Amino acid sequence: MSRTDRLMRLMDALRRLPAPVTAARLAQETGVSLRQLYRDIATLRAGGALIDGEAGVGYALTEDPALPPQSFSRLEIEALLLAVSGLRGLGDEVLSRAGEDAMARIIATLPESQGRHAMHATMRLFRPVGATRPVPGVDMTLLRQSLWEEHSLVIEYLDLRDHHSRREIWPLGLSYSDQSVMLLAHCRLRDDFRVFHVPRIRLMERGATSFRPRRVALLREYLAKERAIPPPRA
Repeated sequence: MSRTDRLMRLMDALRRLPAPVTAARLAQETGVSLRQLYRDIATLRAGGALIDGEAGVGYALTEDPALPPQSFSRLEIEALLLAVSGLRGLGDEVLSRAGEDAMARIIATLPESQGRHAMHATMRLFRPVGATRPVPGVDMTLLRQSLWEEHSLVIEYLDLRDHHSRREIWPLGLSYSDQSVMLLAHCRLRDDFRVFHVPRIRLMERGATSFRPRRVALLREYLAKERAIPPPRA
C-alpha cells in the first residue's frame, strides 16, 4: 500500500469510527504497526489535520482541512444514511466499507447542528431486513477492476443445472437484486451475452485479452437484443 493510500485510509477511519479511537484500532484499520501509526498521525498533523488525543487515550479528528464544508437538509441526511446502510445487505464488504467511508466524509463536513442530527439518525434509522442474499465467493474487487478496465476474466461457473464449465468472459455490468448479484457479460465460449449468478462463480482470474473500447457498443447490442428476447441465464 502506498503512503498516500495509507494516510487516506487513516483519515477515513478517523472520520468513520466513534471518537476517541485507540491507536490499536487505527493500526488494525490501516494495516500498520503501532510505531508506523504514530508516525502517520504526526504526518497528518503536520499537513494541517487537527487531531486531538495521544497514545493510551485515543484520537479524534476535530477539523479536516481536506474537505470543504457542505450542507444538507435533515431529510437528505436520512436518505443518504439509509442508502449507505442498504449496501450492507449486498454481501460485498468492500463496497459497503466504501459507502461508509464516503458517508463519514460527508458528515465530517456538515455544520455542527447537522452533524449532530446525522449521528442521532445513524442510531435510530434501521433498514428493513429482507431475504438473505447469497454472498459472492469471488474477489469482487477483481471483478470491478475488470469492469472498469474493460479486461477479460476467466471463470469457472456452476450453472443452475449444476453443470460446471470454464470460460473467458467480457464483463459488462453488475446488477444487485434481493436474491442474488448478477453479472452481465459477453461469453467468449458461446459468443453471445450471458447473465451469470455471481455466487455461482467458483473461480475467477484475470484473462489475457482486453475488449476496450467495445464495451459501449456491446451494451447497445445487448439492449437491442433484450428488447426482443431476454438473454439466457447461464
